[in-house]
Amino acid sequence: MNTLVYNMARSGFITMPYPEKDCSGSIVVVTGANSGIGREASRHFVRLGAAKVILGCRNLDKGEEAKKDIEETTGKKDVVEVWQLDMASFDSVREFAARVDKLDRLDILVDNASRLIFTRQMIEGHESTLTVNVISTFLLTMLLLPIMRRTATKFNIVPHIVVVSSDAATASPLPERDSENIFKALDAKTDVLERYNVTKMMQVMVTAKLAEAVDASGKGHIVVNCLHPGFCGTQLFRRFPFPFNLIFKLFTALFARTAEMGSRTLLVAAFAGDETQGRFMFDAKLHEPPQIMQGDEGEKLTQRVWDELVEILDGIVPGVTNNI
Repeated sequence: MNTLVYNMARSGFITMPYPEKDCSGSIVVVTGANSGIGREASRHFVRLGAAKVILGCRNLDKGEEAKKDIEETTGKKDVVEVWQLDMASFDSVREFAARVDKLDRLDILVDNASRLIFTRQMIEGHESTLTVNVISTFLLTMLLLPIMRRTATKFNIVPHIVVVSSDAATASPLPERDSENIFKALDAKTDVLERYNVTKMMQVMVTAKLAEAVDASGKGHIVVNCLHPGFCGTQLFRRFPFPFNLIFKLFTALFARTAEMGSRTLLVAAFAGDETQGRFMFDAKLHEPPQIMQGDEGEKLTQRVWDELVEILDGIVPGVTNNI
């Protein structure tokens, strides 16, 4: 925990590289894009010449507001599109993916949407943070693998899948690891104070296994990585209960990096090479995975989380993991 606090405190004092890569012709999807680092990353993609940047947003009004803001600051019209995407609804995820699949290409998918709450809610048969941060995130990713493979073949490029995790991934001991089924144990647990940390750790685990499976499939290369964007001054922490909300407001004012600065880490991952395949990035550099993933026991635990998630995803959309 001390390391986590230290990393948060240093975030505002580190400058991330400014994105410069040409994105001409590319189509990019960013989830959770109406505010924060998602909006700022989308702005960068537009500035860098992307042909189309799709903002996947639950609230279309806020999405349109983000679109207007991006168009005004970049001076580029007819690039940003706002599409309905509610990560708390599997139907919405399927509908969004089906719409994306009709496009000519998909170069970059940024899985940025996240949920951070402190009260237990069940959505789609699972605890809501698990549903949004893990299940829906990777359901969408699996559904979009075919179009990304077609893009790779047709345009002779390497598409990228970027999962926005957090250094909170390093802060959970996951006591549910001793349960017969980890997801079921998490769904049953009424105390969700640590749930965000757990889901961020799961994102790192699943990213590693997905990258491994994508490479093993022989169907075409896609770079799959995940990252910690740094402690950013965004709306993610707006639901913190009293008095933690006041503490975080002060901490944010003193130490947080701006959403724009944090968004640069997403672009670094989106343009990164094979050295980042399946890896966790921290401040735009490769970082070792959370301690809980290391060693033989860590590998076994990571495999368990992957196997359980695959079963859940195939239960939602039968055969979806065959897309790998």
